[in-house]
Amino acid sequence: MPSSLILLTTQAKALDDPLPCHRENPQLWFSDLPADLQLAKAYCQPCPVRRACLSGAVQRGEPHGVWGGEILARGAIIPEKRTRGRPPRRTGRVKS
Repeated sequence: MPSSLILLTTQAKALDDPLPCHRENPQLWFSDLPADLQLAKAYCQPCPVRRACLSGAVQRGEPHGVWGGEILARGAIIPEKRTRGRPPRRTGRVKS
């Protein structure tokens, strides 16, 4: 586990440009807003350590956030995050 963090840090320091998660607002990667998480995912796409970042996050069981261009929730990759609260009511549904 720690070796993947050390490898990731070493790779990041060897780059000339700062990584997107260091260059942009870091709160985007851990936001509760789905739009912020989608923006963070977009920033991750060209990152040279994206695969190692995602692999490390999965190995560590990161509970939430955007890692390697994917959203993690409760340690699992999810396609998108919904806003908190009650889901919208479906139209056309008949009450019994």
